[in-house]
Amino acid sequence: MNWVTFFGVAASICTATASLPQLVRIWRKRKAEDISLAMLLVLIAGLGLWVYYGILIEDRIVMVANAFPFLVNTAIAVLTVRFRKKGSSGSGG
Repeated sequence: MNWVTFFGVAASICTATASLPQLVRIWRKRKAEDISLAMLLVLIAGLGLWVYYGILIEDRIVMVANAFPFLVNTAIAVLTVRFRKKGSSGSGG
């Protein structure tokens, strides 16, 4: 593996796992009032487009590096809706 590939894979791992602490926190506390659902939806759309782009250019690193955070952030969005208190404005930001 050359240095360019190493840095690309390292960056992919960092960005792919960045949302995991938020997912764990929401799951443990069963609270998500401060999470911006709008931001999550835009992020999920962008990640989905990156996955599709990776498919189009047949680049597995692009596909996997964006598919994993796509799933993690989708889970965060689902938990945000599930754990938000009823009557909350839900704007989150």
